[in-house]
Amino acid sequence: MGWADGPVLVRTPATSANLGPGFDSLGLALALYDDVEVEATSGGLSIEVDGEGAEVADRGERHLIVRVLRRTFDVLDELAGTGPARPDGLRLRCRNRIPHSRGLGSSSAAIVAGIVAARALHPAGKLLDDAGALRLATEIEGHPDNVAPCLAGGLTVAWTTPGGARSVRLEPQVRRVVAFVPGQRLATERARGLLPESVPHGDAAANAGRAALLVAALTGGLDAGILLDATEDRLHQEYRAPAMPESAALVARLRDAGVPAVISGAGPTVLAFTTAAQVDSMGGEVGKGWHEHPLDVATRGAHVVSGESETRA
Repeated sequence: MGWADGPVLVRTPATSANLGPGFDSLGLALALYDDVEVEATSGGLSIEVDGEGAEVADRGERHLIVRVLRRTFDVLDELAGTGPARPDGLRLRCRNRIPHSRGLGSSSAAIVAGIVAARALHPAGKLLDDAGALRLATEIEGHPDNVAPCLAGGLTVAWTTPGGARSVRLEPQVRRVVAFVPGQRLATERARGLLPESVPHGDAAANAGRAALLVAALTGGLDAGILLDATEDRLHQEYRAPAMPESAALVARLRDAGVPAVISGAGPTVLAFTTAAQVDSMGGEVGKGWHEHPLDVATRGAHVVSGESETRA
């Protein structure tokens, strides 16, 4: 068996991590997708990017997806025990819809796309199972909270063990959320750099309880009042607020109005567990300068697209 004949098209969902108290563990897949097409060619490296991230199309071998493809090929070579296998060339085409550096998992989507595409292209691709893909994606990304829902869809709880990352997929009863995306970007490294090395024991205990309650609220269809309590956070959002004051203020305004709202991932996007109709009636709380995106929860994670029925505009 050789390399895949023809291009492989992978669709990856956006994700929102943390969801308030679930720092570095909870994640939700959202129905906003990047499409990545990869093909083994007779030579050279070609990269085309449409949409978000078009400015990095000229990075060549330094492009994130290319680096992930190469690393996954190495892993598959090792699993197969047959020595290095390399296509003579690669053609990469990206259609990116997930905003970059906004807390919606764009880098995780790229990493997962590279791994899934490599599995579909490589002669030994089936040797890397989903558990191995999660471990590899986490090694590259650094944390499992975004890559887990990107791979599995739905709501995920992820954690790390001495043997690598693991996760479980849960079925959320919440079907739609609203993302408020600002125009400015925020590097994850900057947001994470604001976190203290230790927090008060009381705050840690409160977050543990809230994270457990949040899983119950999202999977059990509990009412908005409980979900508002369940999304309270004391571990990271307040510490990161100086890097995104407008986002922190929006979260506060929405929560004061009874809307369960959190910082999405490392920010600055704000995620609200509410409906677009409710948001439309709250113009004063939201204010101006936000791109409002009502989004379904994505029940399916990253996958190879096969058939016109799955093609999206």
